[in-house]
Amino acid sequence: MAEVEFHDVTRRYAGGVTALKGLNLTVADGEFLILVGPSGCGKSTALRLLAGLDKPTSGEIRIGGATVNQLSPGQRDIAMVFQNYALYPHMTVYRNLAYGLRQRRTPRAEIERRVHETADLLQITELLDRKPGQLSGGQRQRVAMGRALVRQPQAFLLDEPLSNLDAKLRNQVRGDLKRLHRELPVTSIYVTHDQVEAMTLGDRLCVMSGGEVQQIGTTDDIYNRPANTFVAAFMGSPPMNLMPGAVRDGVLHIGDSVLTAVHEPDGPVTVGVRPEHLRLHTSRPDGTIAAVVDFVEPLGSHVLVTALVGETRVIVQAPADVVLDAGAQIGLEAPPERTYFFDAVTGDAVRSREHITLS
Repeated sequence: MAEVEFHDVTRRYAGGVTALKGLNLTVADGEFLILVGPSGCGKSTALRLLAGLDKPTSGEIRIGGATVNQLSPGQRDIAMVFQNYALYPHMTVYRNLAYGLRQRRTPRAEIERRVHETADLLQITELLDRKPGQLSGGQRQRVAMGRALVRQPQAFLLDEPLSNLDAKLRNQVRGDLKRLHRELPVTSIYVTHDQVEAMTLGDRLCVMSGGEVQQIGTTDDIYNRPANTFVAAFMGSPPMNLMPGAVRDGVLHIGDSVLTAVHEPDGPVTVGVRPEHLRLHTSRPDGTIAAVVDFVEPLGSHVLVTALVGETRVIVQAPADVVLDAGAQIGLEAPPERTYFFDAVTGDAVRSREHITLS
């Protein structure tokens, strides 16, 4: 295991495209870090640079304190798991697991020991004599993880490994990954666009957009203290509602609704409230946000109500027994302690939101 470091790493391609802009990131020894963001955000580029499959335009990458910019992938002592499994179809599971060790001329007894230890850890011992074509998708993914782990690398890199699995298998393999890292805490960097995977798996998350880091922190940091509107809207399912507002004479206004007194300068502001924190009123009492129901989605334990605040679409998580028709006029209560403020121009969080008071 080893610490992994990116120091001001940039990757530019021909035509002036910059895929990664000055990445500074340290992954602690034994940590499980998630790189998460939409397609094109730079997360896979960062992983490829770390693996040695691409070279940075500038900056330095270190593994275990040693600079690896000029090392080939085979010299970096890392192992990768891809979304397409990349197993040899003509080989048994045992031979797939042992292949990398044999290439390194590992003694036969050591190969036998490592393969069986890894198979036991991943609960695939009974599959060792089968070939990949005889396995389910979840079993193939476990074999792919085993082939990487059996090498005992300094770092374990996972590039969207669950994206080819159906929802049930994704949940199962996600649990396998959490258990695996608890039992064998290898330094791991996991790339995904799925924010649910990101929030449930990692020790820390690195949220990226446009080739740049937007925020690094724990799930609690990212979810409850988003650094900007991108993080607020990207992390969460459904995402945080963002509504244009304005502070006038120390009072918050959203559309025609007068809400609370705030300790903010007068001017435009973006107001954020997560769907589960908005409280729905079938009338429009004072201090609530005026909205009109667009449609309702029953989900058993609760309903999701999509409504319009002016021209802005918002989602409210309401109790399962709420019955509303499209076009119904409602009021939305935004609890002050759960209301976020962002700069209307930069999108950056306004940290003084802790000082909101009720009018």
